[in-house]
Amino acid sequence: MEHEKAVKEALNALYHHPDDTVRVQADRWLQNFQGTLDAWQVADNLLHDSSSNLETLIFCSQTLRSKVQRDFEELPPGAFQKLRESLTTLLKKFHKGPPKVRTQISIAVAALAVHVPAADWGDSGIVSWLRDEMNLHPEYVPGFLELLTVLPEETFNYKIAARPDRRRQFENELTSQMEAALSILTACLNITELKEQVLEAFASWLRLRHGIPGAVLACYPLVHAALSSLNSDPLSEASVNVISELIHYTASPSSGGISAQTPLIQVIVPQILSLKAHLRDSSKDEEDVKAIGRLFADVGDSYVELIATGSDESMVIVHALLEVTSHPEFDIASMTFNFWHSLQLTLTKRDSYSSLGSEASIEAERNRRQHIFRPAYESLVSLVGFRVQYPEDYQGLSYEDLKEFKQTRYAVADVLIDAALILGGDTTLKILYMKLLEANAQTGNNFQEWRPAEAILFCIWAISNYVSVVEAEVMPQVMALLQNLPQQAQLLQTACLLVGAYSKWLNAAPASVSILPSIIRILMSGMGTSEDCAAAAALAFRHICDDCRKNLCGYFEDLYTIYCMAINGGSGYKVSAEDSLNLVEALGMVVTELPLDQARSALEKLCFSVASPLEEAAKEDLEKKHARELTVHIDRFAFLFRYVNHPEAVAAEINKHWAIFRVIFDARPWDMRTMESLCRACKYAVRTSGRYIINTIGEMLAKIQFHYQQHHQPCFLYLSSEVIKIFGSDPSCADYLKNLIESLFAHTTCLMTSIKEVTARPDIADDCFLLASRCLRYCPHLFIPSPIFSPIVDCAIIGMTVQHREACHSILTFLSDVFDLEKSVNEEQFVRIRDSVILPRGATITRILISSLAGALPSSRLDTVTYTLLALTRTYGVQAVGWAKESVSLIPRTAVTETESAKFLQALSDVTYGADVNSLIGHAEELSDVCRRNRTVQELVQAALKPLELNLVAPVS
Repeated sequence: MEHEKAVKEALNALYHHPDDTVRVQADRWLQNFQGTLDAWQVADNLLHDSSSNLETLIFCSQTLRSKVQRDFEELPPGAFQKLRESLTTLLKKFHKGPPKVRTQISIAVAALAVHVPAADWGDSGIVSWLRDEMNLHPEYVPGFLELLTVLPEETFNYKIAARPDRRRQFENELTSQMEAALSILTACLNITELKEQVLEAFASWLRLRHGIPGAVLACYPLVHAALSSLNSDPLSEASVNVISELIHYTASPSSGGISAQTPLIQVIVPQILSLKAHLRDSSKDEEDVKAIGRLFADVGDSYVELIATGSDESMVIVHALLEVTSHPEFDIASMTFNFWHSLQLTLTKRDSYSSLGSEASIEAERNRRQHIFRPAYESLVSLVGFRVQYPEDYQGLSYEDLKEFKQTRYAVADVLIDAALILGGDTTLKILYMKLLEANAQTGNNFQEWRPAEAILFCIWAISNYVSVVEAEVMPQVMALLQNLPQQAQLLQTACLLVGAYSKWLNAAPASVSILPSIIRILMSGMGTSEDCAAAAALAFRHICDDCRKNLCGYFEDLYTIYCMAINGGSGYKVSAEDSLNLVEALGMVVTELPLDQARSALEKLCFSVASPLEEAAKEDLEKKHARELTVHIDRFAFLFRYVNHPEAVAAEINKHWAIFRVIFDARPWDMRTMESLCRACKYAVRTSGRYIINTIGEMLAKIQFHYQQHHQPCFLYLSSEVIKIFGSDPSCADYLKNLIESLFAHTTCLMTSIKEVTARPDIADDCFLLASRCLRYCPHLFIPSPIFSPIVDCAIIGMTVQHREACHSILTFLSDVFDLEKSVNEEQFVRIRDSVILPRGATITRILISSLAGALPSSRLDTVTYTLLALTRTYGVQAVGWAKESVSLIPRTAVTETESAKFLQALSDVTYGADVNSLIGHAEELSDVCRRNRTVQELVQAALKPLELNLVAPVS
């Protein structure tokens, strides 16, 4: 009684108290209460209490549903009968509503059915039990119908804490009772007011995809009831759901597939096609039109392989789908977009024709089919282009509306790509160009009404990858038109994007050298129009310098002038610091194409322009500078070092400017943003220069080593990874690399002596173990024999259950690399050292891995954890299986049964003898599901496996 009173008071506070703090506290109390054992009885009592208000009824029905789904194992073995009786009584009590309460009670009963075997419901399971109850109590049919509706839905509800074996049994029980369920629904069709509810239940059962022959199902009264309701006004939502599910049902392999369901398809499709006229009926309700469009889209998606044969019947469906695509409402038209994509894939992929045998036959059939569908895709191009046009009130669009408009444009771009893959990019381009000329002619041949022209230019941009670089009919005219566009921001932005997208065409064009100056002028105009337009222009500048670098070699000074004006904001340019990196990259690509002497001079000029502001800043107090004042310039260094592919020239520049790098290293080692930027620049200098940077590398590593001990910047570790990759096998670097490795790892292991410390420093953990994996790969001779190898393995074991995704992945990958050492380093001395470290720790590692499978890590890490366990098992064979048996034996049998344990261990054992790893993955997933089925079980398993209890020991001598 006290609990019931407390629940009522908390609910009253939650819904009616004026103080937000009190409402939050009440909500928290109620959530905690739902997890208690008392919640069963209290929720049940209040639901049976006639004085309970709606708020109480909804909360208690949700609580009872949740308890049955998640906590059924809390109840004593004999509780099923009483619980079923209580839930049945409640289902009868609320058979007329409130609907929310009735639904929750129905789900609770369905969840109960998932937990207990069919025999507990009588001879034939819950469906027969339900039929008997409906016969005995016809007045409660609405409540029982809802239960019949949710039953198949709960088959795939993973909130229910059922074991995988039981879940499969339940699915088999329901599929075996499908005809009985449909018989009940057929009987209920006679009750007119229940027709919608009956059809919804029918749709739900169809989702099981059980193989009732099409000829049988086609004669079902339920099917004819749904089809006849398609002509009702307004359209019956339930009938649409049924027809949609029937379409999916006929295409499902588990129902026998299309060939087995032909009689049913022949009944459904003509009825749907008869609705085509409604698509253009302006008097028809929009929701009804949307439902009809959905049915056409379902037909297209489900029968696309049949449609792709190009028969006369299939072309009727294609023309109907074009009708849907032409609908003015985008939400309706876009329902067909997936069909056009699937049809394109079916028409173009070779697998669709593999049964034809010879290459000649395949090519002939592919050409025949594509020829049939060309008119449809030509129409498609014309139908979708207008949808990307900016609305007249575009300036007043909210952020969300603008985001939705952009998504619409990208969806249309994907459709145009599908069309280009069927028609060819050049043909699609011609269709769009004709649209561009029409749009221009309608506005007086001067593009004063910019929106239609911008839309077509966007479409031309979308298909750029599919237009041949030798296209000579349309693209020259498009490029000429671009030079006469009005200075409108959105129009110019799209023109800049288009220019960048066709950079390969520009490079191949016969008149490339003469066209490029005018194209550059367009981009310069774009850089001064708006920030968005400047971003597009900078991106296009990068593409053009990449693809046309040979033609631009002689214009470096002009390009450099543009670059300087852009980064300094001269001539009204609006290029942001971030977008300016595209310009840096662009010039880097042109410099790469220059002869070495000219490249040295050009790179020197670029680096000087970058270094000058840093040197000016260094004359002041660097510590007081905002990080952005420095990183904007350092990032430009990084891009130059990355994209200028002249190792000697880059090495000369890093050597020359090392002094300013050194000053920044010493002045701001505490500043993560500056250090990340600086390390990134050093990383690309090392990567590009290789051995040419040997004179600077020693001091660079000394700086890293010194500052890491004080400031623990993760970027020092990833820069070290790059150095190890380049110089790890170089004997002349061995001494200072060995010193670097031992120093960095020794300090890191001191930082991370517990899972709490690893969790607090996930970036350091991530970069540390990426570095450790690099050391295994590139300098095992320095790393494995060193005294730090054993402590770094211990550190990995400590951090295995860190929740941070990247850190966890790096740790597990490092351990896998250690176990798989023979794959990369097959030297006996290293394998012997590895074994001396791993063998004493094998049982602990295995226990933590199994604990991770069982819930210590999120289920999204399952693949990584399983692979690590697989690597351990492959290396240590029977011994590893023994460790796994010890670990699994710790789990209480109430959580994991003997049979479930044995299946997993057998799969693990089989792997040692070369069995398919997919079997282990499947059994690992099952073990994981069993151990995570509810919070109580998961806590029980983790308490038994103790993943944080490490029992680390010294290595065997």
